[in-house]
Amino acid sequence: MFKGSIVAIVTPFRNGAVDFEKLRELVEFQIAGGTDAIVPCGTTGEASTLDYDEHMDVVKTVINQVNKRVPVIAGTGSNSTAEAIELSQKAKEAGADGVLLVTPYYNKPTQEGLVRHYTAIAAAVAIPQILYNVPGRTGVNMLPETVARLAPNKNIVAIKEATGSLQQASEVMALCGDQIDVLSGDDFITFPMMACGAKGVISVLANIMPKTVADLTDAFFAGDLEKARQLHLQTLKIGNAMFMESNPIPVKTALGLMGKCSDEVRLPLCPMAEGNKAKLAAIMKEYQLI
Repeated sequence: MFKGSIVAIVTPFRNGAVDFEKLRELVEFQIAGGTDAIVPCGTTGEASTLDYDEHMDVVKTVINQVNKRVPVIAGTGSNSTAEAIELSQKAKEAGADGVLLVTPYYNKPTQEGLVRHYTAIAAAVAIPQILYNVPGRTGVNMLPETVARLAPNKNIVAIKEATGSLQQASEVMALCGDQIDVLSGDDFITFPMMACGAKGVISVLANIMPKTVADLTDAFFAGDLEKARQLHLQTLKIGNAMFMESNPIPVKTALGLMGKCSDEVRLPLCPMAEGNKAKLAAIMKEYQLI
């Protein structure tokens, strides 16, 4: 259902408030670059420090600016099942094409708890839902066997696999077959994951290089594996630079250096260390981004 280069778009701030003008400009930058779908209010969008009204205003702004040109997948995950249901319902009412649901963080549910959490959301809100497994951020790893239990649910259409493990992603695909699509959650393994059967990537790097990430996925699905492989290898250095510090600090710093929006983040995130910023700027110059 969702395929190709999908950007986990940043939420730009200025003086502590969401900069909606810059958000709309970033949407246009993505569409001009060939991005296949846009995810507002994910991890990269700093959803954890948006209040409820801001969260929905960001989702609505992206939906309105996109104007049905590409799908919009709203981040609506929470460590409260009731809140995830409420956010998902509001996103559906706003016109989102799907929702991205991170595994509950901090409270560390069991695998059975994860099944019940996602089953409850799927039963409550009839909208395409993408599971999001990122144990490095949440403290809980959704195992392939758990994904296989959820895959038959008609409202659960995909999983964003961000463990960084090709083995785990492959096990999900082996267990689930064509019942659920798998999307890479890590730019550095998008190409090998697609070689195993993934349908694309929910990308951080696409924030600053939308055309390149789209070219990589487009080349792969067009059968030009050599071009896709070359782009994979060419983008490793800049992709790794996006994780020199906690996401989205580096990608927002990069967008700031490009003049696309302010590099402002919200506490407890803080500006990039000057030494790392200099390293990032040097890498960006290599890629002719600045």
